[in-house]
Amino acid sequence: MSNPQEFAIQVPSEDPKKKKEKPESDKPDFKGLSKVGKDVKGGKEEEGEELSEEDQQLKEQLELLVERLKEPDTKLYAPALEHLRTLIRTSTSSMTSVPKPLKFLRPHYPALQELYETWAPSADKSLFADILSVLAMTYSDTEPRGTLRYRLLSASQRPSDSPLADPGTWGHEYVRHLAAELGDEFAVRTQEELDTTDGVAKSEPTTQIPGSIEDLRNLAKQCATFLLAHNAEPDAVDLLEEMEIIHEIVELVDENTFGRVCQYMVRCVNLLPPPDDNLFLRTAHAIYVKHHKFPEALSLSIRLGDPDLVREDFNAPANPVMKRQLAFIIARSQLPIEWLSPPGEEIEFESDLQDCLYNTKLSEHFRAFGKEVGVEEAKSLEDVYKSHLENTRSGTSANIDSARGNLAGTFVNAFVNAGFGNDKLMVMADEGNSWIYKNKDHGMMSAAASLGLSLLWDTDIGISHIDKYTYSAEEHIKAGALFATGMLNSGVRTEADFALNLLSDYTENKSVPLKTSSFMGLALAYTGSHREEVLALLLPHISDDVTMEIASLASLALGFVFVGSKHGEVSDTILQVLMEKATKEGDKSLDEKWARFMALGLGLLYLGQQDASDATIETLKVIEHPISKTAQILVEACSFAGTGNVLKIQSMLHHCDEHVNADKGEEGKKDEPKKDDTFQAFAVIAISLIAMGEDIGAEMALRQFNHLMHYGDPIIRKAVPLAIGLVSASNPQLPILDTLSKYSHDNDLQVAINAIFAMGLVGAGTNNARLAQMLRQLAGYYQKEPDSLFMVRIAQGMVHMGKGTIGLNPFFGDRDIMSRPAVAGLLAVLTAFTDSKSFVLDKYHWMFYLLTPAMYPRFLITLDENLENKPVTVRVGQAIDVVGQAGKPRTISGFQTHQSPVRLGTTERAELATEEFIPYSHVLEGLVILKKNPGWEQEDKMEV
Repeated sequence: MSNPQEFAIQVPSEDPKKKKEKPESDKPDFKGLSKVGKDVKGGKEEEGEELSEEDQQLKEQLELLVERLKEPDTKLYAPALEHLRTLIRTSTSSMTSVPKPLKFLRPHYPALQELYETWAPSADKSLFADILSVLAMTYSDTEPRGTLRYRLLSASQRPSDSPLADPGTWGHEYVRHLAAELGDEFAVRTQEELDTTDGVAKSEPTTQIPGSIEDLRNLAKQCATFLLAHNAEPDAVDLLEEMEIIHEIVELVDENTFGRVCQYMVRCVNLLPPPDDNLFLRTAHAIYVKHHKFPEALSLSIRLGDPDLVREDFNAPANPVMKRQLAFIIARSQLPIEWLSPPGEEIEFESDLQDCLYNTKLSEHFRAFGKEVGVEEAKSLEDVYKSHLENTRSGTSANIDSARGNLAGTFVNAFVNAGFGNDKLMVMADEGNSWIYKNKDHGMMSAAASLGLSLLWDTDIGISHIDKYTYSAEEHIKAGALFATGMLNSGVRTEADFALNLLSDYTENKSVPLKTSSFMGLALAYTGSHREEVLALLLPHISDDVTMEIASLASLALGFVFVGSKHGEVSDTILQVLMEKATKEGDKSLDEKWARFMALGLGLLYLGQQDASDATIETLKVIEHPISKTAQILVEACSFAGTGNVLKIQSMLHHCDEHVNADKGEEGKKDEPKKDDTFQAFAVIAISLIAMGEDIGAEMALRQFNHLMHYGDPIIRKAVPLAIGLVSASNPQLPILDTLSKYSHDNDLQVAINAIFAMGLVGAGTNNARLAQMLRQLAGYYQKEPDSLFMVRIAQGMVHMGKGTIGLNPFFGDRDIMSRPAVAGLLAVLTAFTDSKSFVLDKYHWMFYLLTPAMYPRFLITLDENLENKPVTVRVGQAIDVVGQAGKPRTISGFQTHQSPVRLGTTERAELATEEFIPYSHVLEGLVILKKNPGWEQEDKMEV
């Protein structure tokens, strides 16, 4: 736009100035104006008649004050500046327009700048600089960071006791403007430092702004203090983050602001690159500790996986009831109890505190909850299949392999009646009539093992039921009983350590089924417990001179037990074996299907540890064998699981884009062996593993999977449904169900089978009626495909897991904390599905039971201070993210009011309906202790 037009149409020349209030929008508005500088004054004169009398008077007054400053008499300066300051500060204007004094003083700004340079340093000059700093807001396009420059100049000459020291005296807009300029200046200076260290010559001098980095940071803290006091917590956090002093916010917050600050900081974590994400968590943790918010602090310590912080938080409260609440949170996250004792010592806990920590009462609470919500009765297979609703033609199903059907029934029965310990096929069956004998060979193993799932968490009665099968002469039944013993103890601890005592004898057994069952039994019983006793039993089996099956399952079992522990000894041993096998002549064991589990065992050691796995990844790069690439992807994906790290997701997508075995022309390529492309399957699963737990990332990942399904090689297409299942476990959203329903009819049977399993994963424990209907249709569609039908049955069992009370989602605590054992369980099963024909559909169907560590009841049970059940009224609705919103918005929408105990869906949240009780925990989920609100009765009486 050229200048003549600008003055011909007077309205546009005025309007941009009215928008001056917002510093973000000021850049384009003044394009033509500031260049004319003093000519604008001429333009203004012509408009003079339009000013109201009041405005005219103000304008003349301001011009008079400016003239005063130009006179030689220095005594007039102080009153004139003081008067100017008062006028600027007291001017009220609408939100959309520039305050009148700034509008009228704008033309004089260049002249005042020149005048300022001629003055000698004094208190008056400091006040003058302050006023120029405010005026500079209207010139921020031509003189970047002018506000900041004059602010710092003013500070350098100001007496220490001056009331002007606080930038907040000029109002909110000024502080926001200053904050924006502080961020810019800090970025410029950091860049300059980088350039000088790199030896790059700087073309334009930007050193005109005085003050050191320290001065900038002090000013930033002043601004942050003002912003915190004026409900702009996110702005304060952002400013301190830009200035790289976020840890200092701990001193600036008070009891009114800390909650909102911490909420915002914790929400930011998923969007920050390392190491800032951990710094934010630690800072928020420090704030919570300072304000005695122990459950909040503990949940952040668990997210950080820091034993010292967990121990400090657990031992901080003196109130024994609060300690029990913290014990429930620790038991839910399945942390090693040893973390709570100082290194090298062992603390004895009181018996009821130990019950909370060991999760001893979980089974009791779960069954009481089942009774309360009316699902105590055992369900038969027909209750789940509802085959009378399937649209199958009679007489066609006769050719189905009955052993296969019975095997599916084993898993369905176990999943549906999990934890209730009253199913009719196994627990309640007569001695000779047990379901075990309706299966063949390896089917018997899974049938015997299903006892462990049915009696889940019930260590007292469970052992007696399983014990009789450990003496069986049939090897497979005995192996199943060992497996069941491990499953039974999953997620709970006992003083007696049955699993360890019983299974340790079999780790050296000659029989492969007994040996592998004892490995996996120990893995399930001690997932995430970091127990050194298990290490001594299993480590010798990761060696070069045993079969790949045994070495891999031992690696996987140690991966489960030491999940996320960065355990050096285990990782070194696995790396050593991989290297030896890769270099040994004629050793083909790394080409076996089992090798992927060895790689997964290595990955699980670094689950959630971010950069800690760098050295391991570098070592893997040296190994010259295709398994090395698979292992690198698994280790990297596990390290960044649930962080939503965008760069890692991009690098995983790069692995998916090459067509490993594409036709490269005819000449001489016919006899070339196929390259190994297994790593691509894991790259796809890695995308969802990194993206889960962060809603936007998960949504983006689903879009990427759509592309991969269209353009990917068969190996990638097989893995996509699994990845979709992982990113949305126990969270059946319609678009995802429709996508999976489409894939479940795919021409490639492997894709279809994985899609059917993913449907089970997405709907696990939700009783979703639409999904159940889809699976019934699939049962009809695949009635002649035994593999697919087997999978449909298993999916039906998973959808009704625990009769709708047990979920598989690995996040808890308001979907903020990732349960590492749960992720380990899910990953192990998905790894088996990357080659379902060789594992799950062959004789290793017991791998379904590796889901056990991820199975956890989705309940809210409220207890009184004596840990007795205490029914209260609660509202349950869809959780809404209210971080950064003003006031006290509703945290749930579309709620229903129930009497506790209640079931909570994956995306649901609960809150107490009345203020009669105060919960000890900040999140109403799992077991929550309530205390009576002392102010409640009085309020009631007053109303009467």
